[in-house]
Amino acid sequence: MQENENDILKRVRKIEIKTRGLSNEIFAGKYHTAFRGRGMSFSEVREYRAGDDVRDIDWNVTARSRTPHIKVYEEERELTMMLLVDVSSSRIFGSTERMKKAVITEIAAVLAFSAAQNNDKVGCIFFSDRVEKFIPPKKGRSHILMIIRELIGFEPEHRETKLSEAVRYLTNVIKKRCTCFMLSDFIDPETDREELSDALKIASGKHDLVAVRVVDPREQELPDVGIVELRDAETGEKCWVDTSSRAVRDHYAEAALRRLEQMDSLLKHNRIDVATIPTNGDYVVELIKLFKKR
Repeated sequence: MQENENDILKRVRKIEIKTRGLSNEIFAGKYHTAFRGRGMSFSEVREYRAGDDVRDIDWNVTARSRTPHIKVYEEERELTMMLLVDVSSSRIFGSTERMKKAVITEIAAVLAFSAAQNNDKVGCIFFSDRVEKFIPPKKGRSHILMIIRELIGFEPEHRETKLSEAVRYLTNVIKKRCTCFMLSDFIDPETDREELSDALKIASGKHDLVAVRVVDPREQELPDVGIVELRDAETGEKCWVDTSSRAVRDHYAEAALRRLEQMDSLLKHNRIDVATIPTNGDYVVELIKLFKKR
C-alpha cells in the first residue's frame, strides 16, 4: 500500500531522531577516523622511506630515477560521500521484523548524518538495472532529510538489478575522488559479472568504495515448511519447492553460499571492504567493525 505524504514525513522524522543520535554519539568520530584523508589531492613526489604505503609508489618516476619514489598527498578540506542505493524489487523482502529496504534506509541515514558531522557533502544514486535517480552531493540537514525522504518513498520504474550500471554511472558523474558506500543485497545476475568486474576496477582506482550488504536469513537457507510456491521478486517467475526435502534445502543453501563467495571474491579483488548485515542483526555493531577495519 502506498504511503501518503504525512506518513512518509512521520517516518522521516522517526528515522532522523534514531539515526542522528547514533551518528552523533557513535559514528561521527569513527567515520572521520576511518575515512579522513580519503579525499586527497596530489602534492609532490619524494623518495620512498621505510614504512611508506607501497600503494603510493609512483612507478613512472621510480622507473626513470631507478630509485623508489612515492606520491605525497595532502588532505582536502572537504570530502564527498556518495550513497549507491539498490532500489530493485529484491529489497522488498523480509522474513524477520524488518525488510531489507528498512535496514538499508537506516544505514544510509546514519552514514549521511555521520558525513554531515564531518562537514562533508552527501549525494545519492538510486539504481535497479539502470540508474533511477541521481541526487548531486550537497551539505546541510535539509539535504539529508530530502535523501531520507526519497529512500522511504521512492518508487523505481524497474524491478531488476544491474550493479555495473550504477558503478559505471558513479565513475562518469563524480569527477572528484569520493567515499562511496554501495548499499545492496548484491544479488546481481551472473550475466553482469564481467561488466561489474570491469566497472569496479575503474571505479575503485578513482574512488574509495565500501560495500554494505544487507541480507535476509531466508536468502541463505530454507526452513522445512513443506511444499511452497516461491516467486522471484525481480523477474516475477514462480516455482513450487518441496522444502521438506533435505536435498532441496542443501542445494538452495549451497547455491546461496556460492553466489555470496563469488561476489566476495570480486569485491576483494578490487580491494573493496565489505560489511554483511542481516535484517535480524545489529547494523551498529557491523558498521563499527567496518570502520575499525579501515
